[in-house]
Amino acid sequence: MPYELTVVDSFTDRPFAGNPAAVTVVESFPDDAEMQSIAREMNLSETAFAVSRPDGSYDLRWFTPAVEVDLCGHATLAAAHVLGGTARFVTRSGLLTCTTGEEDWIEMDFPADPPVAADPPVGLGIPGVKWSGRGRSDIVVELADAAAVRSLRPNLAAMVIPSVRCIIVTAEADVAGIDCVSRVFAPAVGIPEDPVTGSAHCTLAPFWAERLGRTKLVGEQASARGGIVRMRLAGDRVVLGGQAVTVSKVHMIV
Repeated sequence: MPYELTVVDSFTDRPFAGNPAAVTVVESFPDDAEMQSIAREMNLSETAFAVSRPDGSYDLRWFTPAVEVDLCGHATLAAAHVLGGTARFVTRSGLLTCTTGEEDWIEMDFPADPPVAADPPVGLGIPGVKWSGRGRSDIVVELADAAAVRSLRPNLAAMVIPSVRCIIVTAEADVAGIDCVSRVFAPAVGIPEDPVTGSAHCTLAPFWAERLGRTKLVGEQASARGGIVRMRLAGDRVVLGGQAVTVSKVHMIV
């Protein structure tokens, strides 16, 4: 059957920046193998499939080119953008509510994932580690300063670690109006470096809130494309804010 997909750049206010995701709204989910094939064909960090429910919410699933994942921030933002900015999604990570917030940024209510201190894996190959820890499925590594994050040239092969989705590398920010910078590497799920990772900020928000002493934060993901994520820590939840821009439509004949 044919598929209509919308490609959205998330966590940015301009095309060709932020993190691109493909979104398709379908009557029912195709089988898993077909969804994985579509995601592989799109070859973006995520392709999202949404199915309407009788109560007005949507079932939402996310696929990288290699695997289905439990949580994806930028593709959720893209899906909400396609649906008009306000939407409720039923997902593997529970109910995710998206609303249009200040300055028309889309705000997403996600589960917080505070990291617990843990030694970095042997052989990770990241110099100058100041602190390291683990979230539910990610490793967090704090470096001495933002310049070290920006200049890092990682050994991606060393970042393929059993049971670890992403390696989040972070430091306090070096520019006004930004609280922290980060980069995210996920070769284990087919993404060498993710341009902007909403779900990583579910970990970065509690991490930096504790260190900086405030619950409202702004993060810059310092990838080549770059992007901005607003964060508001609210107990065991994180409200992530972002902008999004539609860049293309894809008609796929299968």
